[in-house]
Amino acid sequence: MSIKNDIKMVKEELTSEEKFFEKSVITERFIKKYKNLIIGSIIVIMLLVTAKIGYDANKESTIESANVALNELLKDSKNEKELAALKDLSPNLYDAFMYSTAIANKDRKSLEKLHDSKSLLIGDLARYETAKSAEDLSAYSLKESAIYKELAEVQSAIILINKGKIEEAHEKLRLISDDSSLSKVSKALLHYGVK
Repeated sequence: MSIKNDIKMVKEELTSEEKFFEKSVITERFIKKYKNLIIGSIIVIMLLVTAKIGYDANKESTIESANVALNELLKDSKNEKELAALKDLSPNLYDAFMYSTAIANKDRKSLEKLHDSKSLLIGDLARYETAKSAEDLSAYSLKESAIYKELAEVQSAIILINKGKIEEAHEKLRLISDDSSLSKVSKALLHYGVK
């Protein structure tokens, strides 16, 4: 029995070695057949990873340079060189700086220049800040993307009340929804305002 078991074991070993050898031959054929494709894929992956790393490094460098320019402008807001650098590096950050400077200096002309800002937030805020008449505020509040839509309606209503146009003011105040944080103000103006 022992010899039969030994022969069986040897056969199994030879079979497993044959299978291993067979698999290695199949693998070798596969690699030879698709060698160029495999090498090309590896090169493409390496190029993509390198490009991503380069892009991220460039972006980080741009952000750092924009922050340096902004810090210099915070020290000296009239520094033309840093202003131009900030505008080139980060137009949105440039617009935000110009907006904050215009608000601090109450510079209406600078705010009007920011109406067409690529930063939608800055453009919207600049439009709101330059709207002074009831008509301007109404025009601002009609824009779908207006941030201070309801505040503009309330301000417009107050201007109309001061001009004695009570019915128009009440129409504006009725536009404020009950869900709004300004609903109490609008209701108070409707209730206690001049009728």
